[in-house]
Amino acid sequence: MSLDLYAKSEHLLGIEEATEQLHNHYITLLEHYKVTSVLDVGCGRGVLMHRLKKQGFTCKGIDLSKIMVTKAQAEGYDVTYGSVADVSGRFDAIVAVFDVLNFIAPQELESFFSDIADHLEAGGIFLADINTLHGFVNVAQGVMVAEDEGLFLSVDAVFESNELHTLFTLFEQKNTTCYHKEQDTIVQYFHPLNRLKKFAGLRLIEKRSLSLYDDADKTLLVFKKEL
Repeated sequence: MSLDLYAKSEHLLGIEEATEQLHNHYITLLEHYKVTSVLDVGCGRGVLMHRLKKQGFTCKGIDLSKIMVTKAQAEGYDVTYGSVADVSGRFDAIVAVFDVLNFIAPQELESFFSDIADHLEAGGIFLADINTLHGFVNVAQGVMVAEDEGLFLSVDAVFESNELHTLFTLFEQKNTTCYHKEQDTIVQYFHPLNRLKKFAGLRLIEKRSLSLYDDADKTLLVFKKEL
């Protein structure tokens, strides 16, 4: 699965307001836990990193979309392409914002959490949000279309068997008579909370119910690395 088509389409999805709300929650928690260094996993083009740097945090980003990494680097952010395992150093906090955990297949969670623990200082925290079942069924599922100058996007999302399969179709105008078509399917997974409590090295210490688009469509989780 490539995230580059999603990266090209992100500005058409109308998620700016929800993203800002979610970032507010993360920043409040980071300030509460008095961290100074942050690794942003799935940092995208660096929107959260911009806010963190303005508020005095030291931050580094990592992302699996080369398009997003290029955009973030062009803005001067310390961002690299790859996964958590590719990062060097340890941090007071690691964040995985806006569905990052839902993009990880159940069989890959243990390895992901192990990498997170390896890159946290003792007593460090890991913040991540997940879609609730309600969020998948009643918010994420469905069809939408959007367009901008020279671009037309169709999104068709179907949730079944605890998986959300979202088909992105993007038409990009090349000239007055020709459009270039790109298409890809992105898969997200519903993770019951009990699935995320079992991994060694990290202990769930706090959870908050969030309502970005509808009542309780997300849960924000705070894990702490065991001393």
